[in-house]
Amino acid sequence: MQAYEVKSFLEEQLSGTLSQVQVEVEGEGCNFQLNVISDELVALSPVKRQQSIYAHLNPWIADGSIHAVTMKFFSRAAWAERT
Repeated sequence: MQAYEVKSFLEEQLSGTLSQVQVEVEGEGCNFQLNVISDELVALSPVKRQQSIYAHLNPWIADGSIHAVTMKFFSRAAWAERT
């Protein structure tokens, strides 16, 4: 599995429930690091944030396509300050 596949999939899935979301993905194979940029997700508790992402990734985790995922969440303003 490639990072661009995870990015495209998550942005497509999350765009149905969130007004603006951006996902930056690093890694390949079955290990990925996600930077999720969304003011709406940042407003949630850390557990709720992760649950909202895992809900979409669970099928790939279950079949072994994804083994490890680390996530960081940023508001749009915080992300803009980083870059």
